[in-house]
Amino acid sequence: MNRIKAWASKCGAQIVPGLLIIFAFALLQTLSVPVLSPALDRISLLVFDSYQRISPRPYQDAAVRVVDIDDETIRRFGQWPWPRTDIARLTLALGDAGAASIAFDIVFSEDDRTSPHQLAKRFQKSDPGIAGELRQLPDNDAQLAQVFGLTPTVTGYFLTNDDQKKQVQPKAGLALSGTMPTTAPRYRSAVSPLPGLEAAGAGSGFLSIKADDDSVIRRTPLIAVQGEQLLPSLSLDALRVARQASSVIVKTSDGSGEGGGAGDVVSLKVADFEVPTTAAGEIWMHYTKPVPDRVVPAWKVLSGALPQEEMQRLFGGHVVFIGAGAIGLRDLRSTPLNDAEPGVMVHAQAAEQMILKHFLVRPDWAVGLERSLLLVLGLGLVFALPRLGATWGALIGGALVAAIAVASWMAFSQYRYLLNPTYPVLGLTFAYVIGTVLTYYREERQRAYIHNAFDRYLAPELVKRIADDPGQLKLGGELREMTVMFCDIRSFSSISEKLSPDEIIQFLIAFLTPMTDLLLARKATIDKYIGDAILAFWNAPLDDPDHHANAARGALDMVSRLKTLNVEMRAQSERPWPGEVKIGIGLNAGDCCVGNMGSEQRLSYSLIGDTVNLASRIEGLTKYYGVQVAIGSALKTKLPDFAAVLIDRVRVVGRATPEALYVLLGDEQLASEPQFKAFAEKHATMMEAYRTQRWDEAANLIDMLDEQAEAYGLNKLYSLYRDRILVFTATSPGPDWDGVFTATEK
Repeated sequence: MNRIKAWASKCGAQIVPGLLIIFAFALLQTLSVPVLSPALDRISLLVFDSYQRISPRPYQDAAVRVVDIDDETIRRFGQWPWPRTDIARLTLALGDAGAASIAFDIVFSEDDRTSPHQLAKRFQKSDPGIAGELRQLPDNDAQLAQVFGLTPTVTGYFLTNDDQKKQVQPKAGLALSGTMPTTAPRYRSAVSPLPGLEAAGAGSGFLSIKADDDSVIRRTPLIAVQGEQLLPSLSLDALRVARQASSVIVKTSDGSGEGGGAGDVVSLKVADFEVPTTAAGEIWMHYTKPVPDRVVPAWKVLSGALPQEEMQRLFGGHVVFIGAGAIGLRDLRSTPLNDAEPGVMVHAQAAEQMILKHFLVRPDWAVGLERSLLLVLGLGLVFALPRLGATWGALIGGALVAAIAVASWMAFSQYRYLLNPTYPVLGLTFAYVIGTVLTYYREERQRAYIHNAFDRYLAPELVKRIADDPGQLKLGGELREMTVMFCDIRSFSSISEKLSPDEIIQFLIAFLTPMTDLLLARKATIDKYIGDAILAFWNAPLDDPDHHANAARGALDMVSRLKTLNVEMRAQSERPWPGEVKIGIGLNAGDCCVGNMGSEQRLSYSLIGDTVNLASRIEGLTKYYGVQVAIGSALKTKLPDFAAVLIDRVRVVGRATPEALYVLLGDEQLASEPQFKAFAEKHATMMEAYRTQRWDEAANLIDMLDEQAEAYGLNKLYSLYRDRILVFTATSPGPDWDGVFTATEK
């Protein structure tokens, strides 16, 4: 007994928190906790998404086709919306080919503006005669309604909660076995097709699909409730029309004998298809990868490009969905397999799953099984950990987690069951972590905080130094003398126009990664990435006595590395690289306030001050002067041995005091070369002649130094001064001119 008491006393600090974790997760499974439960359910859905990406539904021809009004169709037949006569021709062609049902993922809610009677209104005052003749012509909507009456057409409508809209009546009866569903989505009204078109169709179904909170469509509703009326989805009524069924049977829990909450939907039956559903009358979608065989461009049907035999092969006996996939018309939805799936594909794949009887199912007993696993295995691990120790506990706990994950995957891949491993796995994981590391928490808390706070924007050796000696780090705002860098890619907007969003991301990764490596190697702190721009600084959070030189060398390293990148990346094809990439870098030194800044909700280790603003303006001026690295006067005084020459005195936007601007051309080695020394001396003489309005002397020096200037990349700068001198020679700036250029852009 004493041994048991000693063991309990020794391990109580581990067991109690572990028990709390297990019971907390069990409670979250049982109750709908407003904050944590949705977040954990989101993780569960992401797990199911990963299963679909690993094992998407294998495509089988289920006699379902999608006629896509794609970009080529729009190019051939004109912009949308089309005259309803074109829609009629498309529908009639599909009907002649033997389509079992033709479902529109389009709502024809407004009159055809190209219809003769609509055009007649335009000519009523200007030419009553033409208006009268137009009124005698057949109405486009009436012609389409006539075609709808001759073909197995299913119209679509949107469900809304707008009290101004009308309610709809289903074409088919939806018979209830049980009470009216209480968990199905409810709506008050709808945006419907024109009455004539709606009446002529053989069926009608709603297009509305509500995505999950992360905008991903994982479940598709097959029924909805409007008032006391059940309504079918487009895919469900398209299947009903194709099977020539007169009704759909909706079974709820109290009418099926299968248990569950009163009014929960259990299944639907249309013709000979029994469709298991969620309590809300939805089916879990199991998507296929994109399949070209499923889709036929609309232009091929309208243009008669397909022989009748091919039309019958493609559409005879098929459920055909018509939707718009052209850019600008797309009803795009996110799915586990595709961030931008046309909505018509969701309807088509729902119909395929019903026809193939291929369903993902979340069984009634799933929650009970998951809760039992969490409690039994979690409690067992919590009580066993003190005896097993950290190593064996990790091995056994890892084995249990792996077993749960494998079992969940096998249930999905073999039986199409959706069993949620999240709660048991997270419960076990958290119980183990708390049970084994609680005694070390206080000692490691500060070290973990520092790593998490800085390892994304500090060099690894700096993070290690801070973690080893946190006293080196002063959190909160403090005034420091620092060096600040802004770097920006030239003409990034033009580059973005030529690349897709995914290619832009790949390009930025290829550019920013080596640049960041160079900066970190020079002891820089990466503040942030602003699109294509980099903001970095030196001498914080740790002291760096050589921060001026480190910043200068870092900038020169970036320029040199970009030259090799331009060669290397153009020679490969794995990642996009938009030709000759150029950058501009602005460096400045001075006092800054640096520390944790932001709000109580979110902090960022950053810096502010006039030094930062001026560095940003200097970077912006590099493009104007045609240089790659420009530095302010404060930094220039700290770099006496570097190769840098004056390029102008500038009054930047938002700052009254002029700033002497220098171009950084190289390090001490270049500065010591006789050729550079001679150039720098004559360049200084030229700048002095310019400032003192000795125009002829300055112009002669520019001509003399032109070849050397081009070698140092200053040809645009010299061209700029040549143009200025021409202007000032013709129109003197006056005796009070101070030689300062006033910038008008940031």
